[in-house]
Amino acid sequence: METALTRLAGVRHPIVQTGMGWVAGPRLVSATANAGALGILASATMTLDQLRTAIAEVRCRTDAPFGVNLRADAADAGDRVRLIIDGGVRVASFALAPSAELIAELKEAGVVVIPSVGARRHAEKVAAWGADAVIVQGGEGGGHTGEVATSVLLPQVVDAVRIPVVAAGGFFDGRGLVAALAYGAAGVAMGTRFLLTSDSTVPDAVKARYLAATVKDVTVTRAVDGLPHRMLRTDLVAALERSGRARSLLHAIRRAAGFRKLSGLTWRQMIQDGLALRHGKELSWSQVLLAANTPMLLRSAMVDGRTDLGVMASGQVAGVIDDLPSCAELLERIMKEAEETTARLTTAR
Repeated sequence: METALTRLAGVRHPIVQTGMGWVAGPRLVSATANAGALGILASATMTLDQLRTAIAEVRCRTDAPFGVNLRADAADAGDRVRLIIDGGVRVASFALAPSAELIAELKEAGVVVIPSVGARRHAEKVAAWGADAVIVQGGEGGGHTGEVATSVLLPQVVDAVRIPVVAAGGFFDGRGLVAALAYGAAGVAMGTRFLLTSDSTVPDAVKARYLAATVKDVTVTRAVDGLPHRMLRTDLVAALERSGRARSLLHAIRRAAGFRKLSGLTWRQMIQDGLALRHGKELSWSQVLLAANTPMLLRSAMVDGRTDLGVMASGQVAGVIDDLPSCAELLERIMKEAEETTARLTTAR
């Protein structure tokens, strides 16, 4: 199935595996790429050396195009951009809007720039700065999310910009792909659906929690970092929501100390990172610290398998997913279902 996305990224299928921290590592990204979709390596939770090694590992596992996701507001964003360029990476993906200067540097080197946005005005801004395409995530999507449903946000963005738009939030099968294309999208991006594959390195116990979840078990909370964050409802999330300011601050400091040791960041750097994520919101000091060490909370679940100590970012689609196919099996199934859906609609006419 050829679309503006497949032509731009050089992939066979108009599907993107999103850059989920601690989840989208070399194994998942290369499996996605080998299956014909665009795999995005998550670099925000990696050091520069780890990113360099991860890019090389993906290169060893596949000859297909892939991408790297990074934070545009990271202090070393420029260094990461140069690693992407030097590593011959096809696509640079951003969780926050990159500057016009970063976009220009990447495009000059032949790298395709695809930022993720959650509002029409953000899509218009990055399009004006020269982004090649944009991923637009509706409120159904996992992690930090907005309030507008994909079915409302997607057509807004498609009508507002003249670059390819990739739809994210609520997609998991071929029917959804056809629906997104009908809205004018060039493809879909999926996170939770790729997390729940046999190629994902997320511990089996954590995958089991996702598979057991119903749609009602996926919630949006501000208790973790002060920003709307879609995740599975767990005892930890409930405890954070019940905690008073003093208890929340103590909890945040304890977790921040663990993340500081793991990441090598200083307390000053962690607080600066937390403040950078405020987006103009009034956050308590505990929320600032939790914003800075949210990666540690995710790591506890996604790497260590501690569902009692970590948070599990999740799209609402977790409530309708009940299997763990390989990336190859998943993509074959989605594309077959998309073809059958299109044929059925054509026949119905």
